[in-house]
Parts: sequence; C-alpha cells; structure tokens
Amino acid sequence: MAKARPPAAARAPEFARARETARNRVIVTDFARLFYTERNVRTAFARYVAPDYIQHNAGMVDGRDAAVAALAPMFAAPGSRFAIKRILVDGDMAAIHLHGRGGAEGRGATVVDLYRLSHGKIVEHWDVLQPIDAQTVNPHPYF
Repeated sequence: MAKARPPAAARAPEFARARETARNRVIVTDFARLFYTERNVRTAFARYVAPDYIQHNAGMVDGRDAAVAALAPMFAAPGSRFAIKRILVDGDMAAIHLHGRGGAEGRGATVVDLYRLSHGKIVEHWDVLQPIDAQTVNPHPYF
C-alpha cells in the first residue's frame, strides 16, 4: 500500500527551504564567478556581501570594506588563480571548494570557504585551508 503524502500545508517548510536554497545558489554562484574566476573582488563584495559582514578568519577583521582591502591585492597579484571545484548550497549556508593560489609562487592550497546568507546577502564567512604538498601518498588528495 502506498504511503499517503502529507497535505501541502504540512510540506510548506520543505518548499520554503527549497526556494531559499535555489535563490541562494544563484547568488553564491554569481558571487563565485565574480570573486574567484574574474577576481573582481570589489564588485563581488559590493553586490553580494553585507556591509557588517562577520569574518571568522583569524587574520582578518569584520566588515565588507576590510575584506576587500585585504583580498583585492592578493587576487590582483600576477599568477594568482582560483579554480572552483564545487559549490554546495543548503538553505542559508553555502560552501565553495577551490584550488587557490595567491600569486605566481608555490602550489597554493585547497580551500573551503563557508558562507552564511541572510536576505540575499552574504553575512558571515569561515574558511579552511590545506597547503598543496609536492609529495602525497594518496593519488587524489585534494580534489
């Protein structure tokens, strides 16, 4: 016997979360394009990041303007590149996994940037970085 589906009213929170996820996926995907691929830090942050942005990176202070001031030089450095590997979005949370290199020297790092969104803006950020080693035991260690 088939299981009865709950009425639409009972599924409303599920639909709301799916809509929030879809809306935030569009925002985060365009933010990622501007920020990581085009390296247009100022435009990405002006368009998608709240002025009172909360930063959990120990080397940076809170605020959209502080993030732009810290990140724009690194993203503009010759040889810097940021290759997005995956974007995950669930409700108000997003994760971007990438290979980042903030200049021409070195192998860079694998990075996971975590973002929280509210009302269409990125309001909070965490990150995790793992330097790329020259020698690894695992044949697929980073991506």
